[in-house]
Amino acid sequence: MLTDVVQRPAATNASIDPIGRFLPTVPNPVPALSQAPAGMVWIPGGEFSMGAQDPPDIGKVAMKATVDSRPIHRVYVDGFWMDQTDVTNAQFEKFVRATGYVTIAERKPRAEDFPGAPPENLVAGSVVFTPPDHAVSLDDHFQWWSYVKGANWRHPLGPQSNIRGKENYPVVHVAYEDALAYANWAGKRLPTEAEWEVAARGGLSGKSYPWGDDFRPNGRWMANTHQGDFPNADDGDDGFVGISPVAQFPPNGYGLYDMAGNVWQWTSDWYRADYYAELAATGSVTRNPQGPDSPYDPSEPKEKKRVHRGGSFLCTDQYCARYVVGTRGKGEVTTGTNHLGFRCVKGAVDHSEQT
Repeated sequence: MLTDVVQRPAATNASIDPIGRFLPTVPNPVPALSQAPAGMVWIPGGEFSMGAQDPPDIGKVAMKATVDSRPIHRVYVDGFWMDQTDVTNAQFEKFVRATGYVTIAERKPRAEDFPGAPPENLVAGSVVFTPPDHAVSLDDHFQWWSYVKGANWRHPLGPQSNIRGKENYPVVHVAYEDALAYANWAGKRLPTEAEWEVAARGGLSGKSYPWGDDFRPNGRWMANTHQGDFPNADDGDDGFVGISPVAQFPPNGYGLYDMAGNVWQWTSDWYRADYYAELAATGSVTRNPQGPDSPYDPSEPKEKKRVHRGGSFLCTDQYCARYVVGTRGKGEVTTGTNHLGFRCVKGAVDHSEQT
């Protein structure tokens, strides 16, 4: 496993809680040693409690995703820089123009990667959310997700759509390889899952959301999520039906925007449902965890998946409330969607070379 486990002194006020409760976050006192790179903010890191509990105001159906976000365990991460927002269409277009890069969604699938697939099905495209025109049972996500020929970052809803006027929207339909290529070009990398969570928490400990425990403090919308009946009707009470531009809602305590809702974000960690239990079983604080050595999703054991974080404009307490800050998502590494993007980090010390 790519982790570095250290035993913390017994005197620390952030000692291990054997019951798995949230303990105070202890920020790293080491300041940033350089001027902030453009568009990035300093995340001090430090020692914190990682994971999620069910918020009392959200039902079990919406919080079924928290099983793999337990047990709560202690982690330490070094300080690092993080993009203040998700990578935008304008930023990604600059990368494509400079490099000629072609995303996975723009490439024709290879027959050898999909043995037995009819040739007519091997067409470039991506996965798109299309709301049904009536209420449906929530036990079959294929009623609102489908593979759309010609969908990609330039055409988020299919070949008839485009991103004109949406330069400040998050780029979507990026597979893991695409996000990694951009990060390498920019002289950055993708965040580990632990880095992402300590950044999202903004210095707080154990709160349900990046801003606190109240989903709408004083009635104010704090994130782009789904309102109305899921999946067939988003009434846009938060100001947006579907995806929104970046930075339309208040930042968290570290100055980061959209760490809950709008679009999911790739992290560099392989996904394993049992990873948190493995870390907690050490009885120690895990230092700069890099994730497990290999992926394993019990529901799709043959698929190679990385961790997604943050939730999206489709998250709702009716179905999946993964805008809760400690919860986890997952995605097959070659698959993008129109609610999945990414942001980058840059560390004073990078602990591994990403692949």
